[in-house]
Amino acid sequence: PMMVLTWLLSLGLPAPPTVRIVHSGLACNIEEERYSERVYTIREGETLELTCLVTGHPRPQIRWTKTAGSASDRFQDSSVFNETLRISNIQRHQGGRYYCKAENGLGSPAIKSIRVDVYYLDDPVVTVHQSIGEAKEQFYYERTVFLRCVANSNPPVRYSWRRGQEVLLQGSDKGVEIYEPFFTQGETKILKLKNLRPQDYANYSCIASVRNVCSIPDKMVSFRLSNKTASPSIKLLVDDPIVVNPGEAITLVCVTTGGEPAPSLTWVRSAGTLPEKTVLNGGTLTIPAISSEDAGTYSCIANNNVGNPAKKSTNIIVRALKKGRFWITPDPYHKDDNIQIGREVKISCQVEAIPSEELTFSWFKNGRPLRSSERMVITQTDPDVSPGTTNLDIIDLKFTDFGTYTCVASLKGGGISDISIDVNISSSTVPPNLTVPQEKSPLVTREGDTIELQCQVTGKPKPIILWSRADKEVAMPDGGVQTESYDGILRIVNVSREMTGTYRCQTSQYNGFNVKPREALVQLIVQYPPAVEPTFLEIRQGQGRSITMSCRVLRAYPTRVLTYEWRLGTKLLRTGQFDMQDSTEYTVSSLSRDSYGIYNCNIINEAGAGRCSFLVTGKAYAPEFYYDTYNPLWQNRPRVYSYSLQWTQMNPNAVDRILAYRLGIRQAGQQRWWEQEITVNGNIQKGELITYNLTELIKPEAYEVRLTPITRFGEGDSTIRVIKYSAPVNPHLREFHCGFEDGNICLFTQDDTDNFDWTKQSTATRDTKYTPNTGPNADRTGSKEGFYMYIETSRPRLEGEKARLVSPLFSVAPKNPYGATNTAYCFSFYYHMYGQHIGSLNVYLRLKGQTAIENPLWSSSGNKGQHWNQARVNINPPTSFQLIFEGIRGPGIEGDIAIDDVSIVEGECMKSDQPANNLRSGAVRTLVHIRLIPVLILMSVLSHQR
Repeated sequence: PMMVLTWLLSLGLPAPPTVRIVHSGLACNIEEERYSERVYTIREGETLELTCLVTGHPRPQIRWTKTAGSASDRFQDSSVFNETLRISNIQRHQGGRYYCKAENGLGSPAIKSIRVDVYYLDDPVVTVHQSIGEAKEQFYYERTVFLRCVANSNPPVRYSWRRGQEVLLQGSDKGVEIYEPFFTQGETKILKLKNLRPQDYANYSCIASVRNVCSIPDKMVSFRLSNKTASPSIKLLVDDPIVVNPGEAITLVCVTTGGEPAPSLTWVRSAGTLPEKTVLNGGTLTIPAISSEDAGTYSCIANNNVGNPAKKSTNIIVRALKKGRFWITPDPYHKDDNIQIGREVKISCQVEAIPSEELTFSWFKNGRPLRSSERMVITQTDPDVSPGTTNLDIIDLKFTDFGTYTCVASLKGGGISDISIDVNISSSTVPPNLTVPQEKSPLVTREGDTIELQCQVTGKPKPIILWSRADKEVAMPDGGVQTESYDGILRIVNVSREMTGTYRCQTSQYNGFNVKPREALVQLIVQYPPAVEPTFLEIRQGQGRSITMSCRVLRAYPTRVLTYEWRLGTKLLRTGQFDMQDSTEYTVSSLSRDSYGIYNCNIINEAGAGRCSFLVTGKAYAPEFYYDTYNPLWQNRPRVYSYSLQWTQMNPNAVDRILAYRLGIRQAGQQRWWEQEITVNGNIQKGELITYNLTELIKPEAYEVRLTPITRFGEGDSTIRVIKYSAPVNPHLREFHCGFEDGNICLFTQDDTDNFDWTKQSTATRDTKYTPNTGPNADRTGSKEGFYMYIETSRPRLEGEKARLVSPLFSVAPKNPYGATNTAYCFSFYYHMYGQHIGSLNVYLRLKGQTAIENPLWSSSGNKGQHWNQARVNINPPTSFQLIFEGIRGPGIEGDIAIDDVSIVEGECMKSDQPANNLRSGAVRTLVHIRLIPVLILMSVLSHQR
């Protein structure tokens, strides 16, 4: 069918936000009427979907947040900024209270919350503990067994025990006690078998149940108790510790020596996880080729849920020799840094050895073995002071002692390569010196370059150089406090501005002299291009208006010689140089079509340029859809539905006047958009609510709607939303409007207990023989085609006969959790009571569950003139309700009573000058119908069909 679109322009009244939460996920239960809170129950693994419905003008911003739950929950730190919060495959830690907050700057924010309870039931586990009493007689031991059943669940689990097929209850068997330990609030259930009897050796089952909530089935675990039941014991068929060479295969064997039922065996490592290459086969663990990283303590654990698990451990040590170093200490008794004939000199060697007790050193001079003597003293340093260190003291240095000394470190177990360290002692063995080449400090470099800092080392041997920051306590580029260098060069890749500063190079004792460190300083200067703001800014402005763009330097090095240039596209607009100022501006005094585009301001120094970009455009901002329309318009035609689309225009005055909107609509899943333009007359105000009725939408299809504002600049930013059909079951009443236009009169029904029925009619279709001087001559809107309901009082009707029209059942919104007040609604309708024989029109309120009681709401009698009047009544129903219109025939045939345009809107009726309506009111009442949600002013009707 061709879509008919009706255009209403309306003024939106500002309104503070309201909010409520509806759910569309897989809830197994939702408690609406709990006094304190709404609870939403869901099974673990299902999809949670909560939607926050808001009203308020301008459109409030929505934010979902969470409290409670686990601290590790990612949701804790984030918020969800749209209507629907969706968590698929929900886990237990994601339970808790979810808050929806809406604010639009008017009044205080609206907040609603809902508690999400995630239900689950894990497999139960039975553990068995035994206690054996003192020997009462020679062959008799009292033996008591405790069977403990545990299952994690929400809600709390209910346990039951069975012995074979027999259900065990407390008191059903003197030898059995069933209890919950005091300290575990129902998480466990213990079955105590006192002083074991033959019949107690049986198969026991523990059934854990959460009473089928969320369709979670019960879970059962069984345990066979026999006279052989025993806790596990194991032994390891390996040495402790196990010392191996790298690359060897190693096998650890763990065997059970006791336990019934048969225990399960697992291997764990004290530090971290088992190596990836580990092969497990029952109690046997194999590491095919061991490395130093695999060393540590390995434990075998046996568990059969009887008594405590058994655990045995062994330590694996992987042999290693690494990091060989030496240092030379000149005569320790003289303050001299040089080696001198006739004085003492000491050579030290150090390695890292595992295991340290296997380490042995041997010394050679010019390749020949050396033994400790009075003049050549070989010692090993105390491991606590300096582990893995050997010393050779030459007591009285002679010329003949010059030569190459070698210390060789090896491990007694073999299989590891020795480490050999050569130390040359001669007249050219001199302590180190450090200098920085003149051109190497200060060093100037650009951000992102690679740079080498250099310290020249002289002396023999050349020691390891340590680099560190001299000016501040920060880490070196590699992340350490110090960086080692064997050639005196520190190489930095991808230099950043934070690396500017002073670096210290100093000699270490390693591979050199054990003397006071020599040091030198190198200065590094990192140049970088200007950092500017804003890097990008969009400026929206209409033609003929002026704009000013400003580009500011935040940081640059060097700061001097800064020049700038402004361009529009490739066209150069202006150049200049900074003196003292740190920003530059460019003004366009009157925008024209040619002056829209991208403006760039480049600020330049030796290291490069920083750029501010400005996109100057006349595009209108996007409209913002307004989600107050919860359901499609209340309309019950069989194949089509209508939808009231509402929106506000974001920053309408920022650019040229909006001339029209381009409305695109397409059925969900289809490619092609149907488009039409909606002309806008006059200026749209900020926050003004615009309403547009989409009709002839096919049930139950969903549609995508795209709205694009158009100015003389062209198209602005579009906004898209999806509208969905939902049957008007009115899950929580917010708004109901009925003009009796559709075939099934908005689900109103005729009461079976009355004398006659109300009749649906329009002036155009009424009987030509109608009674004159009574009844309306048009519907409430003045349309001859529009329908209304009336009572026909011609014969055979008699005085006092009643016709009763009953509304559908309305569900009310859930109660406010923080107060006892019910939701208020404004109930209004138009009535027409014209004729000399008018009887009475009564309206009653009937509450759900109290069908016998009807509460009088409103009543009026007698002739009210040839026009429609409006009645408005505030109602506060505590629960779902229905309304009943009762027309009573008067004394003659000129007594037709009609009703039209029934509406129920959440919130109290707007105050007006008339006194509050009451039952004695017989006066003529013409009240203007003010909808709580924006006042609709019909501006133009493109096509309006009743």
